[in-house]
Amino acid sequence: QVPLVESGGGLVQAGGSLRLSCAASGNIFRINTMGWYRQTPGKQRELVATSTSGDITNYADSVKGRFTISRANAKNTVYLQMNSLKPEDTAVYYCNLKIGYNTYWGQGTQVTVSS
Repeated sequence: QVPLVESGGGLVQAGGSLRLSCAASGNIFRINTMGWYRQTPGKQRELVATSTSGDITNYADSVKGRFTISRANAKNTVYLQMNSLKPEDTAVYYCNLKIGYNTYWGQGTQVTVSS
């Protein structure tokens, strides 16, 4: 098990910004993918953005141009800068780490965007 510690969620008005952070504890294999998913009640968890250890990024169409994922590999940390937030971005955001066939999840952090 790899503990993932998230921070940075909260309440923000539409048009505002938030930055999420996720740190993986311990020594992890350097070749991995870290990213963010989100989930609202009654819906499946959906991809927001991912970043490989080779800095290849992938974004959901709904967040392209507004969200930016970045990594600090030396710190085993991934960030999600969220700008121009919309009420439909409201969700619990989960950090995700993939190493080979293994997948790890953070506990989730609530992001609420008010209109």
